[in-house]
Amino acid sequence: MAFTWEYRSGRTLDLGWNEFTGALGDSLTVLPIVVALAALTPVSLAHALVFFGVFQVVWGLAYGLPLSVEPMKALAGLAIAGTLGYGEFLAAGLLGGGVLLIGGATGTLERVQRYVGEDVVRGIQLAVALLLFRTGVDLAAADIRLAAIAALVAVAVTAMGYRRAAALVVLGVGAGIAVWSAGLPALAVPALTPFSAGWPRVTGAALSGMAGQLAMTVGNAVVATALLCKDLFDREVSPNRLSRSMGGMCLLSVPLGGVPMCHGSGGLAGKHAFGARTGGANVVLGALYLVAALFAGVVAGFPMAVLSVLLTVVAVHLGRRGLDTDRRWLVVAIGVVGLAWNVGAAFLLGVLADAVARRLG
Repeated sequence: MAFTWEYRSGRTLDLGWNEFTGALGDSLTVLPIVVALAALTPVSLAHALVFFGVFQVVWGLAYGLPLSVEPMKALAGLAIAGTLGYGEFLAAGLLGGGVLLIGGATGTLERVQRYVGEDVVRGIQLAVALLLFRTGVDLAAADIRLAAIAALVAVAVTAMGYRRAAALVVLGVGAGIAVWSAGLPALAVPALTPFSAGWPRVTGAALSGMAGQLAMTVGNAVVATALLCKDLFDREVSPNRLSRSMGGMCLLSVPLGGVPMCHGSGGLAGKHAFGARTGGANVVLGALYLVAALFAGVVAGFPMAVLSVLLTVVAVHLGRRGLDTDRRWLVVAIGVVGLAWNVGAAFLLGVLADAVARRLG
């Protein structure tokens, strides 16, 4: 029997079975990325999960929709690949949060989006995918046999028709190995101490990472998410409101040990595909994240070779989305520059090349 709560506006929030299954749609790429951050950087998995849990519930109740709450993938990918140090990662998240908050309050982001073509956003996605893939290959070299077993699991799950769930299943295998080798970690409640793992460092790398992330955020988390709310749920959600939400998340969570977070069209579509129709899916997933935060110590024993396959699966997922365009030459060029040089430079050169191509075409 489902629990249903009705808003004064007439909208409802359900906690039925479809909302439970729909909750999984937002965790398929979130958990692998967050686990990788915790394993390869000073990011605390427990703190990250706490804030993911809190904001899942907050936005589920505030919007009445199964909005996605995801890590900022460009920044996360750069930190995982070692391109951004932890302090730079924090600085980029805080600066990006400030830009999103101010941009949403003034309506600036909607105007800026006109100058950032969709193919530029896809190019940044491909650049991050290539960086994650390279890191995955490096980690696999540490234990090729275990990496091969994890890869076979991912291939088998995909062959059975559950491609989206492959990363989550591999994550479960890695967690099982960690518990088998080190035992179940004791329950631990994370203390919310400001900047306990390090302080922000504003550098050129932090600024370029922020630029690349904002390109993805404006296209995927603001404009595309607003369109999907209309297409899938027949709800008008202002891009400016989404921008303010994301800016607030970053500015509140990053100082207390969380990671830069955003909404995302992919997570929203994933929740809908798994059955979610209200913010009830967010309440369910938020509760699960908060429970998982108590057992986050399992990441200490997570095998790096299995993590390599997780990164590869996520990289392929991001790369496929990036290449879904007619102008692949531009996307590939941006991706290669991002891999060989840095994402910020790739973003700026991509905007310039896109503008020139539009004018000539």
